[in-house]
Amino acid sequence: MIHLSSTAIAEVNRLKQSRDQPDAWLRISVQPGGCQDLYYILDLVDRPHADDHVSQHDHIWVAVDVESAAVLEGMTVDYAEDLMGGGFRFRNPQSRQDCGCGNSFSTQAPEPTGHTF
Repeated sequence: MIHLSSTAIAEVNRLKQSRDQPDAWLRISVQPGGCQDLYYILDLVDRPHADDHVSQHDHIWVAVDVESAAVLEGMTVDYAEDLMGGGFRFRNPQSRQDCGCGNSFSTQAPEPTGHTF
């Protein structure tokens, strides 16, 4: 199951209203690429696909495709604003290595370099 923080819920609601999509679903998925092996994708969609995993969080319906569900299990989506602007933040227990950008991750531990310090 994916969790949404109260600030993420507020931001999704703001986006739905600003895009005039009050009934939209939040689709969360991963795609190959980015700084690591995978990167997160958030999108507002009209409805889920037939085989999506679905859940509801404080009136936000969330759809996750079957392929992404395993690597997103237990993830918390947050929203924060800082000096660089606002953005969604991901705390994913399946991630073994995150990129500094916060949007890309790997489910495999990094390879040892052979260096000792």
